[in-house]
Amino acid sequence: MSEHIEQPEERQRRLARLQQLQSEGRDPFAIERYERTHLAQEVVDASADHWTLPEEEAKALSFRLAGRVTSQRSKGKTAFYDIRDGSGRIQLYIRKDDLGEQAFEDCLALDLGDIIGVEGFAFKTRTGEPSIHVREIALLSKPLRAVPFGKIDAEGKVHSGLSNVEDRYRYRYLDLLVNPEAKAVLTKRCQIVSAMRRFLDGEGFLEVETPTLQEVAGGAAARPFMTHHNALKHDFKLRISLELPLKRLIVGGYDKVYEIGRVYRNEGIDTQHNPEFTLMELYQAYANLEDVMELVESMYASIAQTVLGTTVLEIQGETVDFAQRPWKRLPMLEGIHQNAGIAPEEMTNLETAKAACERIGVPFALEKENTLGGLIEKLHEVYTQPKLIQPTFITDFPIETSPLAKKRPDNPALTRRFEVYIGGAELGNAFSEINDPIDQRERFEGQLAQRAAGDDEAHPMDEDFIRALEYGMPPTGGLGIGIDRMVMVLTGAESIRDVILFPLLRPGH
Repeated sequence: MSEHIEQPEERQRRLARLQQLQSEGRDPFAIERYERTHLAQEVVDASADHWTLPEEEAKALSFRLAGRVTSQRSKGKTAFYDIRDGSGRIQLYIRKDDLGEQAFEDCLALDLGDIIGVEGFAFKTRTGEPSIHVREIALLSKPLRAVPFGKIDAEGKVHSGLSNVEDRYRYRYLDLLVNPEAKAVLTKRCQIVSAMRRFLDGEGFLEVETPTLQEVAGGAAARPFMTHHNALKHDFKLRISLELPLKRLIVGGYDKVYEIGRVYRNEGIDTQHNPEFTLMELYQAYANLEDVMELVESMYASIAQTVLGTTVLEIQGETVDFAQRPWKRLPMLEGIHQNAGIAPEEMTNLETAKAACERIGVPFALEKENTLGGLIEKLHEVYTQPKLIQPTFITDFPIETSPLAKKRPDNPALTRRFEVYIGGAELGNAFSEINDPIDQRERFEGQLAQRAAGDDEAHPMDEDFIRALEYGMPPTGGLGIGIDRMVMVLTGAESIRDVILFPLLRPGH
């Protein structure tokens, strides 16, 4: 645990100060409300009207702000403090002659991290710093622990006092307080989700909610988390995907639906994976894979423009323009041929595929791959995926790994499926969805065979979903996008933990 987290002597000193205030009838925690007239950014904004007023008129204006003390500088009868609220930072100019002796002494007794309210007028110092000349000050909350604010250098850059990565993720509330860059990324995440909703609503999609607890957790290749319902005396699974309930709604007569929700996969943790993450899935009746591609292109460009103000980003040293359409389409076997030197005709069965892998000296154990489709996807992951910096749709996935996608009519070993890649990361998955219940049952039975062979991530049988298809589902295009990875690409974050407010960590504190 970092030295910034546990400081018993500092906590005891602050507790003594709080008890002194309480004994004097000045308990800050008794205050329920403080009326603010402005946020810090509204005051410092260069275009604000109050900067154009004559001095006497400006002094007559009253500004009431509240925020957390982030720096303190005092000399004689004056002090300069900084406070920060949700909008930004502003400097306070405090004089003993304005407050009176007791109030000024109380001001000097404030600690970093204290939450205060101030009233005064706006002015600029001789160096041009927007400030509040304080006439009244009130302590609104007294932290019992020291907030590890960093130092501001001569160029105005903040060097955080909370630099330990584990502490930043575990005590995210401190990370948000002291690392403005971290807060900016996580705020961007919220804005990206809002922009996605606005885009999809504008395209005529209806946002819906489907169950988190499921008897059959399907729609993806993943191990679920288990839970138990006491009243029903039955085990349930946390969902690993949003897919199958949403397609039931297409059967039920909805033409365009989407959901943004948490899913849970019992898997490892690394820079690209968190067991609890956010998916957006949508389904559109009477649409196919190409329709979904066009939707993805439009959605990324719209979100980037809305949130970032541009569709052009620098990603891993390359200039990427989301608005430059169409995005590249690359069949998976063609990508393997280009990047690994294995021709598509060598990938017609598992034996010839393994022989080709041995010929080029693959860097992974062939005995772990017991299906042709699994081997093809592994080759794609190792040889092609790292090179997909520009937006690219990888198409024509093998049937063994795509139990919910239609077969290609001209080649039933491949499916009508794509994954979208940007910056070397997989960011979305889409199908021309199976609506033939007989074909779907055969696919699920094939997955059961894989499960019996030891693949515990193979898709389970879902009899009710097949029953729903037997009532008739129109031709449908579907899409799933991992929100977390999308945010990573749009913000330049290097780890998925940087874009999740409270990532899962090993227990400990």
